[in-house]
Amino acid sequence: MKDFDLNSLLPTLTSTGLRLLGGILVLVVGLVILHFVRKRIARARMFSKMEPTAAGFIRSAITVVLYLVVLLSAAGVLGVPLTIFVTVISLAGAAISLAVQGALSNFIGGLIILILKPFRVGNYIKVGDTDGSVRAIGLYYTTLVTPDGKEISLPNSNLTGTAIVNFSKEEQRRIDMDFGVSYSEDSEEVRRVLLSAAEACPEVLKDPAPQVLLQELRDSAVLYRLRVYTKNTDYWTAYYALTEGGKAALNAAGLTIPFPQLDVHVKPEA
Repeated sequence: MKDFDLNSLLPTLTSTGLRLLGGILVLVVGLVILHFVRKRIARARMFSKMEPTAAGFIRSAITVVLYLVVLLSAAGVLGVPLTIFVTVISLAGAAISLAVQGALSNFIGGLIILILKPFRVGNYIKVGDTDGSVRAIGLYYTTLVTPDGKEISLPNSNLTGTAIVNFSKEEQRRIDMDFGVSYSEDSEEVRRVLLSAAEACPEVLKDPAPQVLLQELRDSAVLYRLRVYTKNTDYWTAYYALTEGGKAALNAAGLTIPFPQLDVHVKPEA
C-alpha cells in the first residue's frame, strides 16, 4: 500500500482553494457593486422623467438581471461550467413548473399593466372586494394601501384577469345621494332645499349643474336623489359635507324625514 503523499495533493488543494477564494471574492465584490449600482439607478435622471409605474418596473427587472450576472460570474471563477446550470434548470423545470407558471403569469401580468396602463401609481382603484391607493407596481405584485392604512399585495395575474374600477382616471366624479321625504311635502320645495344645500358646498361643481330627481316611491317615504359633480380629489369631502348639509337643510325648512313604520289595525270581534 502506497504511503499518503501530501505533497502531491498540495497543487490541487492550492488550486481549489484559490478558485474558492476567488469565487467568494467575486461574489462579495459583485454584491457591493450591485448595491452601489442600484442606488445610482434609483437616482438616475432618466427614471425621474419616466412614469413611476414604468420606472419601478424597469428598475426591478434590471436588479434581477444584475443578481443573475453576479451569480454566474462567481460560478465561472469557481470553475463550474455554465452547461451545468442549464442542465440543473432543465431537470428542475418539471418539479417547479407550477411555481414557475404562477410567477410567469404574474410577470406577464405586470407587463400588461405597464403597457395598457389601466391604472398608475397613486390611483385609487377597486379590485373585487379590495380597494385602495396604488403604492407600487412590481414584477410580480401590485401593492395597495387601504384608507385605514393596511398594505395589500395583489398578484399581477389576478389584476389582469378581473374587472378593475379606477376612481382616479377621470378628473370629475359624480355623487348620487338619496334623501327620503314624507309624502305630504311639496316636491318643488324639496328640490329647492336640496339644490340650495348643494350650492352651499364649495366642493360641488357648477358645471355640470346639480340635479334633484324623484328616484322612487317607497312604502313610507318619497326618495329624492341629489346628483352633483365634484373634482376627484374632493369626492369624500363633498360626500360627507352634503350628507350633513342636506339633512340640516331639510330640517331647517321643516320638511319631514320619515322613518319606516307599520300601522296595525285591530278589528273588534263580532
